[in-house]
Amino acid sequence: MNKLYIAALALTGFATTFSAQAQEGRASLANPASAVLGRNCATMEVYEAQIAADPARAQRLEAIEAQTKQYLAQPAVMQRLTAGTIVTIPVVVHVVYNTASQNVPQSQIDAQIRVLNEDFAKTNPDAGLVPSAFAGSAAATNVRFVLAKRDPNGNATTGVVRRSTKTRSFSSNDFVKYTSKGGSDAWPAGQYMNLWLCNLGQGLLGYAQFPGGNPATDGIVCLFSSVPGGTASNYNGGRTATHEVGHWLNLRHIWGDATCGNDFVSDTPTQQTSNGGCPAFPHVTCSNGPSGDQWMNYMDYTYDRCMYMFTYGQSDRMDALFATGGARASLLTSLGGTAPRFSVTTTPVAMYPNPATEVLHLSLPADADAAATSVRVYDLRGHEMTQARYDGHGDVQVSALPKGLYYLTIANGTQVSHQRFEKE
Repeated sequence: MNKLYIAALALTGFATTFSAQAQEGRASLANPASAVLGRNCATMEVYEAQIAADPARAQRLEAIEAQTKQYLAQPAVMQRLTAGTIVTIPVVVHVVYNTASQNVPQSQIDAQIRVLNEDFAKTNPDAGLVPSAFAGSAAATNVRFVLAKRDPNGNATTGVVRRSTKTRSFSSNDFVKYTSKGGSDAWPAGQYMNLWLCNLGQGLLGYAQFPGGNPATDGIVCLFSSVPGGTASNYNGGRTATHEVGHWLNLRHIWGDATCGNDFVSDTPTQQTSNGGCPAFPHVTCSNGPSGDQWMNYMDYTYDRCMYMFTYGQSDRMDALFATGGARASLLTSLGGTAPRFSVTTTPVAMYPNPATEVLHLSLPADADAAATSVRVYDLRGHEMTQARYDGHGDVQVSALPKGLYYLTIANGTQVSHQRFEKE
């Protein structure tokens, strides 16, 4: 939508940290996944809660928008250098279930990854349904997905984590993203896309976190029955995940979360608000005739069977994330999608105190050569924290680290230990 770029995202409805797709009304307790009536948005209250907890969040999102705008301002030939690179993102699926029916089988997880790849590559079987008026705008993006083959410890994995929970349903408060709260801890956000499948209450179909947020909560959450073959009527084709991954890749709702709003994309027509169900074409609003709303865009709220396109402009916004300085550029070097050539022997090393404030002491085995031991510290995004210093005698100086959670990698040439600690 060709409108004035609004830099003050924190003051608008466009600076949503999470996107939440909501069902109209609540499903019955007896069958919580079967009464999906439509999609609504619970974004702003979630955004306001996160901003209240972290006022700098809006500034980080503004910085990402500035980088995106700078990328889009480059000559087209420069953009194509980045756009020509297919980015394959390792995915870890956290299946958090309270009942057997919520324990999504591998076959449906595989189908969900297939749908994501088809939708983002424009090889989806329904791509031919795009009206001729929008056919020239329909794009194959440069993003693909693969279940993780290597876990954060360097070991082989199926890319699926299963957690039984006593929690009957989750909300958008992110409890599903913490083992300690009945969910499953995120894998490092700089190396993986975390996808949680669970039972969502409060009428939610799913929500996602835009780039630049807390790495411990980075990823997308979807109602377990929204995967292909699930029981969420009209929303069981896997397009909830497609929509939410779009947000995770910095796409806004197509109507800009405002009346005739702005989604920062030039080839999506301005439209009055969200569309539900399967509208007739054309559906003209905001003087956007004769083609009308692009209600078949994945970032609208129509039924799964009635959304089947991204645009070139939306693809360009995704590409900006993987360009120099992009918020998700670290995924370009992730080894999460590559199976390890050999198994890494992991031996836990005791460390104390945890949480630590100044020094983290390592209790190395008696026969270990402390000087020959390599110790590195990474944040949850996977970036090495060089301000943490190992003294060669078993102590790690952590006083210069900001408060938060970190990963510690200890290697002696034959064994590797990956452990988590907190700096307070």
